Amino acid sequence: MAFPYDLTALIASERGFSVDEAGFSASMEEQKSRSRAAASSKAGDWVVLLANEKEEFVGYDNLETSIKITRYRKMTTAKDGDFYQLVFNQTPFYPEGGGQVGDKGYLEASNGNIHYILNTKKENNLIIHYTETLPVKLEEGFEAVVDAKQRQRTSCNHTATHLLHQALREILGDHVEQKGSMVHSGMFRFDFSHFAKMTSGELKEVEQFVNARIQEQLPLQENRMAVLADAMAEGAMALFGEKYGDTVRSIRFGKSIELCGGTHTQNTAEIWHFKITSEGAVASGIRRIEAITGDAAKAHFEEQTSLLEQVKAALNQPLDAIKAIENMQTEVANLKKEIQGLAKLQLQAIKQQLAGELETVNGIQFLATEVDLDAGLMKDLAFDLGQNNQALFLVLGSKKGGKPILSCYISKELVAKKNLNAGNVVRTLGKHIQGGGGGQAFFATAGGKNADGIAAALKAARELI
Repeated sequence: MAFPYDLTALIASERGFSVDEAGFSASMEEQKSRSRAAASSKAGDWVVLLANEKEEFVGYDNLETSIKITRYRKMTTAKDGDFYQLVFNQTPFYPEGGGQVGDKGYLEASNGNIHYILNTKKENNLIIHYTETLPVKLEEGFEAVVDAKQRQRTSCNHTATHLLHQALREILGDHVEQKGSMVHSGMFRFDFSHFAKMTSGELKEVEQFVNARIQEQLPLQENRMAVLADAMAEGAMALFGEKYGDTVRSIRFGKSIELCGGTHTQNTAEIWHFKITSEGAVASGIRRIEAITGDAAKAHFEEQTSLLEQVKAALNQPLDAIKAIENMQTEVANLKKEIQGLAKLQLQAIKQQLAGELETVNGIQFLATEVDLDAGLMKDLAFDLGQNNQALFLVLGSKKGGKPILSCYISKELVAKKNLNAGNVVRTLGKHIQGGGGGQAFFATAGGKNADGIAAALKAARELI
């Protein structure tokens, strides 16, 4: 996504730069052309091999079956090059739909040649299989084999979305409705209606609810020819905006019942464990949960265990890492207090030194000098010096941390009497450090990139006086 031009121009102008609008427009148009070219595709005509063949999905019951290719066509895209779309008389491959990704796997010819199925989608009621290679003897029979491991992982995640939906309605309220989902083999996301960020307690409750259903080992109760009205009367959840026929497929795990065409586990125990990895907003009143199950959850816990062992080793505390961290936090808090005390003493010393260096120029108490302080301490110092001084014009420069900073303090009485403005001063001086800034009339700061320009900026401050 491109950063907004108007905002770019505004930020640039505040720092003394300009934007090449014509060049920006030309580059943007080139990018749009590249995007259109990458997205464009050219489809060849369907080549029909077997007319009047029944084309059906058998993937709920079989991950492997004998098939015949009924039609195919060649596709060409600027991004992926040439590939082929195949349609079978029957297929075990689940096509992308209902938020679930399409199956992958392979076709095996009678001579043992393998043609990998990279994706499966549905188009105009046809289940289409994507492959980079076309079999030589298209009229032969083939064995269609789904990647069983990926299907199992995806099914675990899809079943978990149903249990998650039930958990959210149970814990947050009946106002929760599914607003979208994306089910992969490695993880899934679930969008739902809710008015506020979920608390850590609510997220924990949801995890416990779903994992309790997993521990109950609830069997799949499937009805592929359920009457829509009867399923709804039983309490089946339907997706808002989805169109359903008179007969539907209902999926039940315990008290969770939904209308769904996706693939599922035969028992919730197969999910092994459910873990939420993130929760956040995606739109007004719409939240999103991302989660993992099964093998991904195992890998997650193994990674966390390994991390904990590393932490224990680093803390040299193999038994009680929490206690060691708490002790370190106490030590850090005490050190911070000591540092704050030393910083106050340092400021007092610098204040006394600088107070003796003030000189009177045209009735103004003036000083422009470099200090070894960060922006926060520079501000504290400036206000301390100006506390009882009604004619102070102070410019401080610093290279603390390798980044140049300028601060300007002008007594409020001077601002009113001489019509001075600290913001204008730092914008003018900021050019010497290749930066800019701003602030209020009596105090302003500027940051830049050229630390060597501080001396010139301080010299220019005297010329302003």
